[in-house]
Amino acid sequence: MRTVLILGAGFGGLELATRLSGSPADELRVVIIDRNDSFTFGFAKLDILFRDLPPETARVPYSRFTHPRVEFRQEEVTEIDPRARRVRTDQAVYDPDILVVALGADYDPAATPGFVEDGYEYYSIDGARRLRERLAGFDGGAVVLAVLSVPFKCPPAPYEGAMLLHEALTRRGIRNRTHMQFFTPMDAPIPVSTQTSAAIVEALARRGIAYSPGRRVHALDPDRHIAVTRTGEVPYDLFIGIPKHRVPAVVEASGLTEGGTDGWIAVDPHTLETPYPGVYALGDCADAPVPRAGVFAEDAARTVAAGIEAGFGGSAPQEQYRGRGTCHIEFGGGLVGKVEADFLSGPAPVAPFSVPSVELAREKAAAAEARLHRWFTG
Repeated sequence: MRTVLILGAGFGGLELATRLSGSPADELRVVIIDRNDSFTFGFAKLDILFRDLPPETARVPYSRFTHPRVEFRQEEVTEIDPRARRVRTDQAVYDPDILVVALGADYDPAATPGFVEDGYEYYSIDGARRLRERLAGFDGGAVVLAVLSVPFKCPPAPYEGAMLLHEALTRRGIRNRTHMQFFTPMDAPIPVSTQTSAAIVEALARRGIAYSPGRRVHALDPDRHIAVTRTGEVPYDLFIGIPKHRVPAVVEASGLTEGGTDGWIAVDPHTLETPYPGVYALGDCADAPVPRAGVFAEDAARTVAAGIEAGFGGSAPQEQYRGRGTCHIEFGGGLVGKVEADFLSGPAPVAPFSVPSVELAREKAAAAEARLHRWFTG
């Protein structure tokens, strides 16, 4: 029996396993491994932070992931040997016919000096819970929000956080005594879409949030509560940062990042194959020419599934990765905008923007429910 081993049960891993469970290939066995016991949508951290969603409510147990020919195993990956196509975990050793690495990106808050001691983040469940507790006692002052490194997951999320924080402080009656600044090393919020970037910049300005593109925070001084940039020091009472991202340590140790940009896994942008036969990488850990976001990992999974099925059938893959994805963007007030990006189908990326509306908020919720149904109960 031929085995496909998938490391990581995020957007990419879940979509790939679900698709392969319905594969026409005979005698196909799929094993998916994740160290966690449950799945959580990235946007749920904003709900935990600003809408008092209990973290346990945001989690979807992997015990609900039951598909034909798919086995889920909660294990910690301890070693990956792409040359031998061998994987060790804290419980077993695997020698699959096909290996797919979809372990995502880890956070490296210590990469920014002072951030661990004096900064807050909401990209993790624990971080969102900790920031929620800090905001409960916040009574106004200087708030600095900063993207600390590129690339990072979900490009709109830092701006969603800024706009929802403005809304929360306004609701509490302390926005008028709070000064908010946003720093990013990027020249635009969503470089591929001038429409989306313009809408976000205008929304920040309308809310009185000072926006500083092309300006990186290099360090924090916890004793003085100062953010250090190349063009000066910025005082703060509350610092919220998007921490630097990196591949998981087990991926870095495997050698898969050799040839990849800035420490990410090198892949063929059309097939998501690595230089090692029978080994693919998709999602946030892969050096594909798309942003780090679940919707692009989901699209990559479709390409990888088609490639695996074609290979088992003895034919060349017909589908190439197109880098397509729809991102919904929270603007506050129950309004959600949308950008539909297509990076690789044509001669240049295209990403039209749909203005925020209540209808798109409903669409976002429906899309999440559809994924849960397909992955966990479909």
